Amino acid sequence: MIVQICVGSSCYLKGSEKLVELFQKTIQENKLDNEIILTGRFCSNKCNRVGVTITIDDDIFTGITPETFDAFFKEKVMVALEKERAKYNGMSNS
Repeated sequence: MIVQICVGSSCYLKGSEKLVELFQKTIQENKLDNEIILTGRFCSNKCNRVGVTITIDDDIFTGITPETFDAFFKEKVMVALEKERAKYNGMSNS
């Protein structure tokens, strides 16, 4: 899974640096280093009045803040990761 955090000027001003730190910490704590590739992305062209734009594979989410990070990680990142794992496991069982 590829997670891209927008680090364009608008998102940077809205806290993308802090979100990068939160992602790095959470990925490490949950031992997901081998499953999640964390990258920066210069402008996702989805600027929002609040928060940062984050792309998970091909899905774009806007308005993510440090305050909403935990819920976002649990509801979007982990759910997508579980789907990816299920898809991979289904392929390996064939």
